[in-house]
Amino acid sequence: MSKRDYYEVLEVTRTVTSEELKRSYRKLAVKFHPDKNPGDHTAEEKFKELSEAYDVLSDEQKRAAYDRYGHAAFAQGGGGPRGGPGGFHDPFDIFREVFGASGGGGGGIFEQFFGGAASARPDRDGKQRGSDLRYDMQVRLEEAAFGCDKEIEVSKLETCDVCNGSGAESGSRAVSCRDCGGRGQVISSRGFFQVSQTCPRCRGTGQVIERPCRKCSGEGRVEATSRIKLKIPAGIEDGSRLRSMRNGEAGLRGGPPGDLYVVVHIKEHEVFEREDSNLFCEVPVSFSSAALGGEVNVPTLDGQAQLKIPAGTQSGTAFKLRGKGVPVLNSHSRGDLIVRVAVEVPTRLNAEQRRKLEEFSALMGDENSPMHKSFFEKAKEFFG
Repeated sequence: MSKRDYYEVLEVTRTVTSEELKRSYRKLAVKFHPDKNPGDHTAEEKFKELSEAYDVLSDEQKRAAYDRYGHAAFAQGGGGPRGGPGGFHDPFDIFREVFGASGGGGGGIFEQFFGGAASARPDRDGKQRGSDLRYDMQVRLEEAAFGCDKEIEVSKLETCDVCNGSGAESGSRAVSCRDCGGRGQVISSRGFFQVSQTCPRCRGTGQVIERPCRKCSGEGRVEATSRIKLKIPAGIEDGSRLRSMRNGEAGLRGGPPGDLYVVVHIKEHEVFEREDSNLFCEVPVSFSSAALGGEVNVPTLDGQAQLKIPAGTQSGTAFKLRGKGVPVLNSHSRGDLIVRVAVEVPTRLNAEQRRKLEEFSALMGDENSPMHKSFFEKAKEFFG
């Protein structure tokens, strides 16, 4: 099959700048990286194709040769990519180079995208860091406001209790991998290129276990359910992420475990709406209470509170109860509760009520309806 145009592979034009080229490669490499598409052979091939294209177009001399001669520029004798004439390298090398992460480092961009993938590649002893895990947890508003303790169940790979994570039967030993001759890399030809990639049998260690553990099949890990305790801090916000160190999946063949990331989602509340550390709620008051004034009971996270309504309160008027909102995370202060008044209009009137209300209406003057008067003064030009 003929090779695709490198510019097409990277979804850029021939006038692309080096920074635009890198951005496009980063986006596509994240999308098709094998760690995000386990077992997907098509994604793996696209990832290698992307790395091959970027390897050429990111180098000024190679790009100039490619623009002039196309793929023929890298035929035998034409000089290949970084690995030297006619050779190609592990596509992960470009990925780490572009993302600025080392093979065993922690906290780099590579790790941020793939939950520790940079350090998850096996070392020469076959040890591999376990994968990070994500758990989405719902909590009530009250729990998020004041904090709480939670216990969750997580199904994950734990260290095998038979081989203690070694992956080997008792008395067994590691021998050189016959597929790669102990090098940990296998080379395959792709047209004029030779691609060096991690050996699928030994996973880059160069060694395989002579007699794998029967319980874990040499993985050193088995599926198990763990109960994990978490402390939800007071004032936590929706979408916040908590890190539980070493509670991710167990490492391969005795490697260190990954971490567990718990994403907190706050359930919708029937009464309150939250904005940062402030709470909002709407409280209905009767027409007579709004007109004459009085006190109404309002709900808060601490129980009921009394709110004084002055005479003549209009519907939609907002009152602030200081310190009745949500505690501020890692602070001793609290937000406020904003209470918006909704004046209720009677919907069912008996004859006596209607007569009294009509009498009341007849007694009303402009001074009793200042908003009504002001509105029509402003709008009189529209009425001719």
